[in-house]
Amino acid sequence: MAILIFFLAHWYLSLFSQTFFLHRYAAHQMFTMSKRWEKFFYWFTFVTQGSSFLSPKAYGIMHRLHHAYADTEKDPHSPSYSDNLFHMMWKTKDYYNAVLNDRAGIEPKFLKGVPYYETVEKLGDKWFVRITWGVLYTLFYIKFATHTWEYALLPIHYLMGPVHGVIINWFAHKYGYINFKVNDTAKNLLPFDFLMMGESYHNNHHKLGGRANFGIKWHEFDPTYPVILLLNSLHIIKLKLNNDLNYM
Repeated sequence: MAILIFFLAHWYLSLFSQTFFLHRYAAHQMFTMSKRWEKFFYWFTFVTQGSSFLSPKAYGIMHRLHHAYADTEKDPHSPSYSDNLFHMMWKTKDYYNAVLNDRAGIEPKFLKGVPYYETVEKLGDKWFVRITWGVLYTLFYIKFATHTWEYALLPIHYLMGPVHGVIINWFAHKYGYINFKVNDTAKNLLPFDFLMMGESYHNNHHKLGGRANFGIKWHEFDPTYPVILLLNSLHIIKLKLNNDLNYM
């Protein structure tokens, strides 16, 4: 039971950091927050993503490029230009590192307003830090695992961020249903998104790229949106009034 609780906590806390801070804030700027709170969520992302920490700066830039060039040769991670999901993940890794290290020659319009906190950016990307997180996960399993099969979950802990990414970037461009006609292959992967905290409503998001609530139809519940409303009511963030508009 302890292993299952740990796995689910890591899955959803890491995913929340990805969808709330990296995606909806860093990439789309659906809401604003003070620099103090921005630093807090940087640290929160570092802790919850752990060994698979993703730079908000690099993620934000790459995701903007994904929307601008979806399913074209300029898309950083389109299934249309990869033979399989592992090939796409490897290409994404290479492009991510190029963006992270300012080697990708990104147009200035994609850089506007992207958050950057040097301390966490550099700390989270160090291999020693990533390996340390992995060792801590492994020690937890050694202490609390009661069945051998539970150790099969460890690789997902190590690569939690890329696993979340490939579910959407690969599967939500190949399988699912469509609410809106868009100029790419984005689909809604799940009719009720219990797994990806709203991220699987990918077709909705590609149509309304700046909309804070990813759900559209009555059954499309976006679990992240009530948290956004709560943080907005507490004045931790400030939702933008025109968040139904596309980013570009």
